Amino acid sequence: MRRLLPSLVCLVLAVAACGGSPGGSGGEGPIKVGLIVSLTGNYTPLGSEDKKAVELAVEQVNAQGGLLGRKVELVTRDDKTAPDQGIVAYNQIKGEIDALIGPVFSNSALAVEPLAQRDKMPYLSLAPAQEQVEPIKSYIFVTPALSSMYAERYLQYIQAQGIKTVAVAWDSKSAYSVSGHKSMVALAPKYNVQIAVDEPYETTNSDFSAMFQHVRDSAAEALVFWGSGAPGVTAAKQYVASGLKTPLFLTASQASKLWLEPMGRDAEGMTVQSAIGVVGDHLPAGKQKQIIDQMAKPYQQKHGYLPPQFAQDGYSASLLLFEAIRKANSTDKTKIQQALETMDLITPNGRFRYSPTDHSGLSPEFISVNTVQNGQFVPTDWAKEQLTKTVNAAG
Repeated sequence: MRRLLPSLVCLVLAVAACGGSPGGSGGEGPIKVGLIVSLTGNYTPLGSEDKKAVELAVEQVNAQGGLLGRKVELVTRDDKTAPDQGIVAYNQIKGEIDALIGPVFSNSALAVEPLAQRDKMPYLSLAPAQEQVEPIKSYIFVTPALSSMYAERYLQYIQAQGIKTVAVAWDSKSAYSVSGHKSMVALAPKYNVQIAVDEPYETTNSDFSAMFQHVRDSAAEALVFWGSGAPGVTAAKQYVASGLKTPLFLTASQASKLWLEPMGRDAEGMTVQSAIGVVGDHLPAGKQKQIIDQMAKPYQQKHGYLPPQFAQDGYSASLLLFEAIRKANSTDKTKIQQALETMDLITPNGRFRYSPTDHSGLSPEFISVNTVQNGQFVPTDWAKEQLTKTVNAAG
């Protein structure tokens, strides 16, 4: 039976009993994990949450004795929310690390990806852009649900609500947004949904009034907004001010206090997607809830708030990497890559089932569609029903 739940205590006891073997950072020294995230620039709020989550996972595993009888050590660099700086960061650390986590900015992730593949570096990306794993690159794996999965989950929800026509807005300069838009356009006919308004914008856009007027003049019954960082707040605030009655649907990039806090009361009633871990308090008991709590409770104690969407990604990536090292019983990069390709593991992001032909590992069933209630993300009735089925299936 394949392993599903990463109990850190059991994980450490198992690997300690097996002993260590030489790896990229040396068999006697620490296991070194590279972490490249945005600590400055536009994606600082995202990258900083990923960093906190990865640090928590490392603290937890080290408190139990480490991996392969060795401590885990992070080697962290800032990509400054810029693809060229992601490349600089990778080149600085590639010679001393055993595996890599990050970046969160899709454009940076896509810049680093070919270098990691060339160097045969096991790489768990924190960005959801589709192009990272289509086509498959043997050493590249993705931790967040792909943009196409978020698109499909929304279309499932839209169909269930009886909505036939939507407007779609997307950031033409963001790989995540471009990928999500492309997937939504491709998948819409499958769910008998028509796109009445297809509206690109740029990350630097500060006025969305024309977009809202186009939606108002159309037959759209909902507006799906694809965007990360500042545009998600700017557009949502201007949506409220515009008086547009067409419901606004936001993607998981807004599933954190980084969006909720600047929105304040204006966020109430809006629809926002998230990873399953963001709504862990609303799940029935079981393995999925157990692993979410393993992260959420100490994270909240440490930082004073529940882990947002981006933190879920960082912690999930850490668990996947730790389990791969355990399964490989080595820090040999090829053995870690092979272990990842046979992974079956429950994380806060859901159950990952990587394979040689699937390096995203997740499915849309682990995505929640929520409304904002009293400043919190609460699954819709439809999402509660769907997530209950998903959690119960895992045991």
